[in-house]
Amino acid sequence: MTAVYSADWVLPVDDEPIAEGGVAIEGSRIVAVGPASELQGDERHHYDECAIMPGFVNAHTHLEYAAYAGFGDGLPFGAWLATHVSRKRRLDREDFAAIARAGAADCLASGVTTVADCSFSGAAAEAASEFGLRAVVYLEVFGTEPAEVLERFEELRAAAEAYESGLVRLGVSPHAPYSVSRDVYRACATLGLPLATHLSESTAEVAYLRDGSGPWEGLDFLVAPPGTTGPRLLDEEGVLGPGVLAVHCVQVEPDEIELLARQGVGVAHCPRSNAMLGCGVAPVTALLAAGVRVGIGTDSPASTPSFDMFDELRAAIMLARTASEDAGAMSATAALRLATLGSAEALRMEHEIGSLRPGKRADLAIVSLTKSPLLPWEDPAAAVVLGGAPERVCRTIVDGKTRYLRGESGWHELRQSAAVARSRMLDSAASRR
Repeated sequence: MTAVYSADWVLPVDDEPIAEGGVAIEGSRIVAVGPASELQGDERHHYDECAIMPGFVNAHTHLEYAAYAGFGDGLPFGAWLATHVSRKRRLDREDFAAIARAGAADCLASGVTTVADCSFSGAAAEAASEFGLRAVVYLEVFGTEPAEVLERFEELRAAAEAYESGLVRLGVSPHAPYSVSRDVYRACATLGLPLATHLSESTAEVAYLRDGSGPWEGLDFLVAPPGTTGPRLLDEEGVLGPGVLAVHCVQVEPDEIELLARQGVGVAHCPRSNAMLGCGVAPVTALLAAGVRVGIGTDSPASTPSFDMFDELRAAIMLARTASEDAGAMSATAALRLATLGSAEALRMEHEIGSLRPGKRADLAIVSLTKSPLLPWEDPAAAVVLGGAPERVCRTIVDGKTRYLRGESGWHELRQSAAVARSRMLDSAASRR
């Protein structure tokens, strides 16, 4: 059976927008993209005042932190991180699962069809599988001793591998150069799995790695400073390569940018998180100019308010223009590409997802601009990026199946369960207010 979805505009991303366009789907694949009047189908779904686009590929999430919003807001990065770690220790596996389910639902409601998730407990794999969200779930590890760390990783993998499928696959995430030793990075690289790591997120991180200086004294999860920066450390240990996703890369020097490009590393740009934590603005223009594969991720509500990709795109545009003092530094069209095909390229998944093209997976979002000040349309990409919001997502389709339908996917019990888990993390004084 062929289903045709049509709207005022189709935004293929890797081609020009199509007025009165449509997308034809058979099973899990796109079979045709073009003017709706030319597409044949057994069932048809038309959306007025809407645009059809590839589903967002959220290049960095922590679904298990969906209920962490506001903890430590305004603290310096190190103190914020310590607050986050201490609160997390109050949860059990069921709490992580409850929060991850709410995070998966929120992503689908924001038009996200794929996440690259760094998972502390492995519950993100379960949540993605349950909700039909495409995911690379990087199981997070910390520490200095390879044997101990790999034992922990195998425990996480044993619990998560039941959820591996055509939609969900597993990777490994040695957390960061300040929480993972050289030996552990090397050991993780030998697993032959997709690898994600937080890299060069703040000036405090860079200072600590170089000589142990900076405001991080007393944090109990730090490894000994390696005497060099994160990108150089990973290169020295032979870890960098096309299967690596480097998250943040805010404080990278020109030679490190060239290093990332030369090694084929993907970068997840998280502008709202970096801004909220006072870490700075990643040099996205320089990364792209060097040929680095860059995608956009929301990070988690631990550092940003939501999994809202529309807000993330607007932040990416504003910060790129602010940093360069150039209104042309990043267009809405360029930002949309970064959050779809760009993120797919960063994950080495561009042959399957990220744009609307026959043969690719049928992952798409239908976004309404009804009651938006951007109607009538002039530039459909700008209208979607500047006027889009989760409440304007009408339908999210993953692998040919509707996973979110506005008005019919309430998920109230999910959010209540996540709120109960959040209450366990609140300080006693705050919970009494």
